[in-house]
Amino acid sequence: MESSSADTRDMLNPILIEVTRGPLVESWHRGAIAISAPSGALALSIGDVDTPVYPRSAVKALQALPLIESGAADHFGFGPAEIALACGSHAGTERHTHLAAAMLDRAGLNPDDLGCGAHMPLGSSAAHALIAAGHSASQLHNNCSGKHAGMLATAVHLKEPTAEYWKVDHPVQQRVHAAMRDITGMALGADVRGIDGCSVPNWAMPLRVMAQAFARLVTGEGMSAERKAAVGRILDACWQYPDMVAGKSRADTVVMRALPRQVFMKTGAEGVYCGAFPELGLGFALKMEDGAKRAASGAAISLVERLYPAALGLMPAGAIKTWHGQVVGEVRSSAYFEDALASLKV
Repeated sequence: MESSSADTRDMLNPILIEVTRGPLVESWHRGAIAISAPSGALALSIGDVDTPVYPRSAVKALQALPLIESGAADHFGFGPAEIALACGSHAGTERHTHLAAAMLDRAGLNPDDLGCGAHMPLGSSAAHALIAAGHSASQLHNNCSGKHAGMLATAVHLKEPTAEYWKVDHPVQQRVHAAMRDITGMALGADVRGIDGCSVPNWAMPLRVMAQAFARLVTGEGMSAERKAAVGRILDACWQYPDMVAGKSRADTVVMRALPRQVFMKTGAEGVYCGAFPELGLGFALKMEDGAKRAASGAAISLVERLYPAALGLMPAGAIKTWHGQVVGEVRSSAYFEDALASLKV
């Protein structure tokens, strides 16, 4: 009988993360990871790094390129904080929502112009505060509101219609598509196009291609001087305002605050993580088969800690606790993954 694609992935992808309870491993998370140089040469390849997967929010730094390259950011006076928010999956705190609202206001727009939809804040403290105040979540609380505010600002600056700016045939998304094509070197056609949770197009690509793209981002290899400068502004903004990229106690913020210009990292939905190490000239991309966030962040942190021991202890251990707070297990890298990381030569 012919194997399904899921069966094939099961055979290719090893267990990277395991979850213990007491003396036993209770759950397992299979995944794949690619670590690449700008040339595409792989420093490490685990599992299936050739099947296209959706990067989701992990590529927001690439999606923000037209905001810089069009001149919209300068036109509306967006500084590093606004640029970082445009690249972020923010926690929905007042600081995040107020800045997103201010971005829209500078472009002569309001929150109703957003097309990302509303959801409760990703940050539990922000969500609890909103509930306690008796307020409903708005589109500003959507973790992608900064990205969408940047896209709308670009449309306004270029005198394009703001209606349905999230659709694939709108010039806003066509510019994003062109930037993604240029940096990845892939056609990125309709056969690999999906729609993200915030309604904008998202193109699937192999992990090896994502890793190479992030290596190019931090090295500038293959880019024009203008694009290299735009990318530099985006990366510097995220390192200067890492709290706008995610939020308090979240991995992206904690690591980039502690290791600016050494580590760039960005999470995506459904178990995706991408990032890069400028000093090493390497990019990485990983995907957990089951889409588990705890596994993706655990794998990303394990990689960062392997390459930068100074990161050890930055993120609290993945403890499994009872409702009384007793530690009864942990989320940890598998022995296989630890061995693979130990073999990584940089």
